[in-house]
Amino acid sequence: MARHSKVEWAPRSRPDINARRHLPQLVSEYFAEARDLLQEVSTPEGLHRLRLISKRLRYTLELFRPCYPPALDDRIAALKSVQELLGDINDAVVTAHLIEEMTGSARMKAYLEDLAARKADEFRTEWRNRFDAPGSGSWWIDFLSSTAPARKLIADS
Repeated sequence: MARHSKVEWAPRSRPDINARRHLPQLVSEYFAEARDLLQEVSTPEGLHRLRLISKRLRYTLELFRPCYPPALDDRIAALKSVQELLGDINDAVVTAHLIEEMTGSARMKAYLEDLAARKADEFRTEWRNRFDAPGSGSWWIDFLSSTAPARKLIADS
């Protein structure tokens, strides 16, 4: 999402049309950046950026819930799951540093660093086998691009 250019919103178009025009590209950019990060990063600490861009994408998709059918919730849930795994890793990393500063306990720090490393391995497996498995990109892009009927808006009732 750091790579994307500014979204050119068409002010005279409906939000659902703008969403279908721009969200697929945002998701493509997210996956490209995430894959690059996973290639470059070898430590649990390095996964923090991926957590941040995952959170940003999830919040963006949540804003457009009314523009899509309920199946968007499945995609948001998948993203939230990834984000929570990354949060667990970050919590272990941050806690390890705090414990070392507060107590000087190398043993507890080592335990937490090991926990962070195991969680990072778990995350990478989840990412590879489920979230970014072959075909998952089209699960996102095809859905976000589709013109399927959106949820019924309260104002339309």
